[in-house]
Amino acid sequence: MDTNDQLASIARALEDIAKTLGTVAGTARPTPELSDGIDAYLWDGTHEMLIPVSAVNRVPLTLLRGVAHQRDILLENTLAFARGHGANNALLWGARGMGKSSMVKAIHAHIAANPEPGMGRLVLVEINREDIATLPGLLRFITKRGERFIVYCDDLSFDRDETSYKALKSVLDGGLEGRPANTLFYATSNRRHLMPRDMIENERSTAINPSEAVEEKVSLSDRFGLWLGFHNCDQDTYLEMIRGYVSHYAIPVEEAELRVKAIEWAATRGARSGRVAIQFVRHLAGAKGQAIQDV
Repeated sequence: MDTNDQLASIARALEDIAKTLGTVAGTARPTPELSDGIDAYLWDGTHEMLIPVSAVNRVPLTLLRGVAHQRDILLENTLAFARGHGANNALLWGARGMGKSSMVKAIHAHIAANPEPGMGRLVLVEINREDIATLPGLLRFITKRGERFIVYCDDLSFDRDETSYKALKSVLDGGLEGRPANTLFYATSNRRHLMPRDMIENERSTAINPSEAVEEKVSLSDRFGLWLGFHNCDQDTYLEMIRGYVSHYAIPVEEAELRVKAIEWAATRGARSGRVAIQFVRHLAGAKGQAIQDV
């Protein structure tokens, strides 16, 4: 081995030692990695690492009933992104239990299972609301990759005195570094503007320029190019959801019995939604001595 080779070998060894010492001391973190054959991950903001999810809790796209309009719009947007075309960040807001998060996961699974020629790998990464401040770190890793990523936050909202929404605004708007071309951000929320009304009104009453303060709060939602509203369903839609699940899982039950028990189930919970529907189907399957999967 000549002198140059020896120096290069020593340099690599010293670099490895420095990385190890940095990790032990907490000043360096391992680079996030993707696993072969796994297209869904949880982002651990504390340790800045991706946790692979081999079995995602999701339902088939065809089982999302009563939200066909929203489903078609989001599917079209996601397909355009997967094809490398223009697409918007999306905010799915509205009533609880109406399939907002289920839709994001189902669309990702549908596209991954039905790839088009030339379509690259589509990866779903879920980030917790508490880890939003670490989102720039995740994006810096993503921007170097050849895959296309949907970064998804379920139940996104901000409470009084929180300031991390400003970092999210910068990311959604591109900021100095610009939003990675291979990334979309999808979020679900019960709030249309992601913040409680009293927080916005407090900013209005204490600000030097109240209109600018309110605009600062509301403009976070404006960073999402696509807004999809989800609303409470009526009885017919609720029963349609249940019939779809019962048919899919081949649960033996007569229509008259199904209708009476499903309406009674909703009445005891004071609500009709997709979540209430699948809870009833689980109960019905158990009563019939049958197991159900993928829910």
